[in-house]
Amino acid sequence: MVLNETYTLSDGIQIPKLGLGTWLIDDDKVAQAVRDAVKIGYRHIDTAEAYENERGVGEGVRTCGLPREEIFVTTKLAAEMKTYQDAVAAIDGSLQKMDIGYIDLMLIHSPQPWAKFREDKRSYDEGNLEAWRALEDAVKAGKLRSIGIANFEQPDIDNLLSGCTIRPAVNQLLAHISNTSHELIAYSESKGMRVEAYSPIAHGKILKNPEIESMAEKYGATVPQICIRYTLQLGLISLPKTGNPDHMRSNAGVDFTISDEDMKSLMAMKKIKDYGEYSYFPVFSGK
Repeated sequence: MVLNETYTLSDGIQIPKLGLGTWLIDDDKVAQAVRDAVKIGYRHIDTAEAYENERGVGEGVRTCGLPREEIFVTTKLAAEMKTYQDAVAAIDGSLQKMDIGYIDLMLIHSPQPWAKFREDKRSYDEGNLEAWRALEDAVKAGKLRSIGIANFEQPDIDNLLSGCTIRPAVNQLLAHISNTSHELIAYSESKGMRVEAYSPIAHGKILKNPEIESMAEKYGATVPQICIRYTLQLGLISLPKTGNPDHMRSNAGVDFTISDEDMKSLMAMKKIKDYGEYSYFPVFSGK
């Protein structure tokens, strides 16, 4: 069963292949979502400072009924934290809000602040090195077990690798049917990173796609299950977001195999029309 399957990261840490994404789940509702997910069998919870629900995620982990070490928790350093001092304060802030002792994986959420995303691309190279140094120090202090990045492209990765002492274990990227950066995934993997796929169901935009609906019928699956299975068969960690326990159960029901021919068809699918590539990114409020 996929909920019992893990990968071993380059630093030796075990990470579950399927996780629960919590973006857009309110802080006062996310603790119950975490408890529901754990009851169903999830052991990997993904949040971020910018989601403004770290407190609730921490509550859910503390009250789920399992020992802390059985739950893998990821959070992300806000994209705006580009000095060592700001990053240190943000790391400690996440630890304080979550109150779970340590964080299993912490990522730099973006190489640029969201307001400048994919703009001024090299302006934040030094800031990313400073933020990374803060993450490295937090690992050495036992606050974090593993560290990585999110939304980093090849030049961003190369910049980080030029000055790090601990190499990133993960690159979390947007990856779903009709929008999969195969070259970036391959490059990340070549540098020792495991790639995580966020929004594997394309923020719901893909649910009425006739071609995928037909394929889902062929496999006796739902469209979300085909989408999640697609990312898993690419060797990615999949992070579907939902607060609905029924959807959590369904999203975990992906113990089938998409044929090589059908995978090629999905990989070649044209990008969804009217889909804003970056319209979903969070805006850090500084709260």
